[in-house]
Amino acid sequence: MEENTQNPEAFYAKLKNELEQTTVFPCEYLYKFILPDLAENREALHAVFLNSNALITEKPSSGGKYIAYSVRLVLSSADEVIHYYQEAGKIKGIISL
Repeated sequence: MEENTQNPEAFYAKLKNELEQTTVFPCEYLYKFILPDLAENREALHAVFLNSNALITEKPSSGGKYIAYSVRLVLSSADEVIHYYQEAGKIKGIISL
């Protein structure tokens, strides 16, 4: 899932509606991100989920330039899902899938 940079408010409103229609909360949610392989990116992503019950796994790309992150955590609402997307979206170069 990539954020629509033209109108992020509409993007998140649509995401919230879809989540509320298709998801029973609380539930385990899976985020997937790709970031350039830099220590500061790893630290920033871990900081987003620091005070949560998140399980973060990393998989380097075959060329070694990027790391794919899978983040699993139990969330209680669509608003929480969106909150973490918005916080992670502040990291320069992040791609949300």
